[in-house]
Formats: sequence, C-alpha cells, structure tokens
Amino acid sequence: MNQEAIMKRKMVSAIIFSIITLIGMLVFIGLYIDETKLVQETYKAQYHTSLKHVSDDISSYLNAEGDKEMRYTRIVSDMSNADSFAFLIENFTDKQKIVNELATCLLKYPEQMKEKLPDVKQAVDDMQKELDKGYEEAQEIIDSVNKKGN
Repeated sequence: MNQEAIMKRKMVSAIIFSIITLIGMLVFIGLYIDETKLVQETYKAQYHTSLKHVSDDISSYLNAEGDKEMRYTRIVSDMSNADSFAFLIENFTDKQKIVNELATCLLKYPEQMKEKLPDVKQAVDDMQKELDKGYEEAQEIIDSVNKKGN
C-alpha cells in the first residue's frame, strides 16, 4: 500500500468520524431543547399550583375566625412561591414584574393588603386562569397601595 492510499483511508475515516460526531451533537441538542420545554411546562404548572394555594389561603383567611396572622403568613409564603416560579418562566417578564410587586406589597404592607384581600383573590383567580385581566387587576391593587404608609 502506498502513502497516497493510506492518506485517503485516513481522510475517509476522519470524515466519517466527523459526520458521526455531528449527528450525535444534533441528537443531544434536540434532547436539550425538548428537556427545556418540559422544564418550562413544569415551572408553569408549579406557578399555577402556587396561585391556587394563594387563592385557597385567601378564602381561608376571609372565612376564618381565630389565628388570622398565621393564615396571612401562609398567603405571603405562597405568593412568594408563585413569584419564584414566575421568575423561572421564559417570556413572562411583564407579568413576572406584577407578580413580584404583588408579593412585595403583601409582605411590606400587610395592614393595607388585608383590606384588599377580596380583590387580590379575584386577581389571583384570574391570573390562575391565564387571563390578562387578572394581571391588570393586580396592577390596580398595587397602584392603590400607599407605599409611604404601612
């Protein structure tokens, strides 16, 4: 076998190896994209679950007698959880800002927000149903909070 035949065989082997590597890389890219979509769906499901918990906690607070502070703490906790999942959802920036502000208002201004809980419940219920009006209602609640007061 001469030198030229050996070089041709090595080049063919290198080309075949490159093609196999390219195919393997494309498969892994496809699997990564598919997994990313599944993770986003999980984040959205957890976000909606957290909103449901907020709504249930508000109902519990409004209908309860007794330890309302503990119930309000659960509302704040579940809203913070929803805020965390909203942060992880892609292409959700405007709505994420509203969810974050609502969670902040619940945490920083409990006296004002306790009076607005029926409106917050309606907004959260609409947000859970993926209605834009829920986010608009939440923004109105946020705007109505006196941020210089308590």
